[in-house]
Amino acid sequence: MRRSIMFLPAAKPGNLLNADVYGADGIVIDLEDATAIGEKDSARILLKHALRTFHYNAEVIIRINSLSTPWWKADLEMIVPEKPDTIMPTKVYTPNDIRLIDETITRIETEHGMEVGKIRLLPLLETAGGIEHAYEIALASPRIDGLYLGAVDLALDMKATLTDESYEIAYARSRLVTAARTVGIDAIDTPYLQVRNYEGLQKVTRIVKNMGFNGKACIYPGQVSYVNAIFSPTAEEYEIAKAVVSAFNQAESEGRGVVVVGGKMYDGPAITIVRNTVEEYERINGVRT
Repeated sequence: MRRSIMFLPAAKPGNLLNADVYGADGIVIDLEDATAIGEKDSARILLKHALRTFHYNAEVIIRINSLSTPWWKADLEMIVPEKPDTIMPTKVYTPNDIRLIDETITRIETEHGMEVGKIRLLPLLETAGGIEHAYEIALASPRIDGLYLGAVDLALDMKATLTDESYEIAYARSRLVTAARTVGIDAIDTPYLQVRNYEGLQKVTRIVKNMGFNGKACIYPGQVSYVNAIFSPTAEEYEIAKAVVSAFNQAESEGRGVVVVGGKMYDGPAITIVRNTVEEYERINGVRT
């Protein structure tokens, strides 16, 4: 479950100590843009010791430096042995980028006697080439369980201007979420940059949820609760979904494949949706049935 992933710089000890207090489903500890060039080595060491010392109640995702830099391999050499949940490769252009990272992680896992393949990949697609190769990238490694859209670097690569309406990234969002859903993996949307504009955040988050995204990145602690709420079924939606599932189970036992609840007809695909709603609500809220 990745309703929200929260970005934190790796170079700040206080952030590493309290990384999971904000309620995000995943914490992205950033060795790339949020870590200055002069702090790359010290941030890597600090992160290594944090992963050894702390147990985080969230998915631990490490954003590494891109393949175009001299730091990505050192990031993996030091961090993979600490067994993070997920590695986020940055500025992924082609499937070959993923294959190289996968091969490097596999080598490190083997050398350290680790279980091979357990560490997942969440590629960051933030270039025109990455967006165009989204489907091939999604298939490039069995480690991949999601795609994440990075709009700021994408706009730079496209020579575009990011606006509140986000029309300039509509194609990229559609391309990424379609690729992710085709392969059956997560689709995570780019952060909302106006950190205290919660009305705007909620508007955009509802739009991308309706597009098929299942989560959104956050860059400010106050954003997390709004994003989580929008990507979670409400209690009312849960009760309706339970009623539909119950009615459908009864109808199915009588040989019928369609049921009407509250004046609305539900059949195959709609039943799958409401079953998923029930399961998701119970998982998020710890409901035992």
